[in-house]
Amino acid sequence: MKSQAFRLLFVLLVFQTVLYSQSEGMAFIQGSRYIPLYGRDSTVVEVKDFEMDKYPVTNAEYVDFVKKYPKWQKSKVIKLFADDSYLTNWKNDLELKGSENSSSPVTYVSWFAAKAYCECQGKRLPTVDEWEYVAMADETTKDARIKPSYNEQILAWYEAPRSNENLIGQTPKNVWGVFDLHGLVWEWTLDFNSVLITGESRKDVDKDSNLFCGSAAVNATDLMNYAAFMRYAIRGSLKAKYSMKNLGFRCVKDINE
Repeated sequence: MKSQAFRLLFVLLVFQTVLYSQSEGMAFIQGSRYIPLYGRDSTVVEVKDFEMDKYPVTNAEYVDFVKKYPKWQKSKVIKLFADDSYLTNWKNDLELKGSENSSSPVTYVSWFAAKAYCECQGKRLPTVDEWEYVAMADETTKDARIKPSYNEQILAWYEAPRSNENLIGQTPKNVWGVFDLHGLVWEWTLDFNSVLITGESRKDVDKDSNLFCGSAAVNATDLMNYAAFMRYAIRGSLKAKYSMKNLGFRCVKDINE
């Protein structure tokens, strides 16, 4: 009898975990310790379990948001929280221009607006460490950073023009079940300016020189650092009120233990 009760309890716990890990529109991310790339001096960081949106926030979802929270409409937003480019690709406060697709990622959105959107959904923006942790996976491997093919594909995506006009879900999902971390738009993070590439220290100068001016053949590690440098350089150049045509966002959610 006790054995049967134990089996039943075990099945219920497993079933509950599976249900929780498949929250609607989000993917369960099992945390771990890892070494981020450029700008961190090989410091091991720990990422706790969390959930991440499977897709970036779309134009359609953001339209719904500004309808519900009018203070984030383009004509009403406080200028302290968004520059003049905010939602510049919209026809008016509630409509996209005819050239825009409702299933494309929303762009021209400031950090303040992205943060408010996530918080109004009971979520938040991901940290840099969380974003990079999920983004280092490919379709089959949680850490694919040493694969030349993985890094070559990322760099090819970064060079593709007008990728912000593409629809969500067009790139393969990674092993976590998350789409479009690469190849669609850059994405805001909660602490986007926490890692700055200044080039002021000798170590930074040497690292940049080897990366961009080295005469040796480019290997997998070089490609990996190129891709990481581009992300950190973009983040380091941003201010919270900036809005750009190729900068969107997605949300994450803490798992309450």
